[in-house]
Amino acid sequence: MKTKLVKTRMALLLVAGALLILIGTLILASPADFYAANDIELGANLSLVNELKAPAGLLLAAGLFMIGAIFVRSQADTALWLAALIYLSYAGARVGSMAFDGVPAAGLVQAAAIEGIVGIACLAVLTIRRLPARRAA
Repeated sequence: MKTKLVKTRMALLLVAGALLILIGTLILASPADFYAANDIELGANLSLVNELKAPAGLLLAAGLFMIGAIFVRSQADTALWLAALIYLSYAGARVGSMAFDGVPAAGLVQAAAIEGIVGIACLAVLTIRRLPARRAA
């Protein structure tokens, strides 16, 4: 595989994994503070806090897997597929929500854009990696 593509793949896994680790950790540590940044008030609803922490644990674990795949290169493509799935599903759900429910706080619109960019970048690297190598004439 081309050196530039390998470096791009590893950088993308670093960014995708680090973002998920950051978000997962922030939600697990203090969901009220994390969501308050976008004017979302959780109140004293412990069931809601529990429901928000569950996917945060998944995001943290997925992020750790992506970072680990930088060092265990046999897992890099799997980690990129996972990143594409997570980021594009979040972006798609947010865009769908915006279409049906209206535009949320600016931070959530920005999150949708970042998620879409990271997800598309993951798919692009996976697609480029699978293209047949060009041979010099």
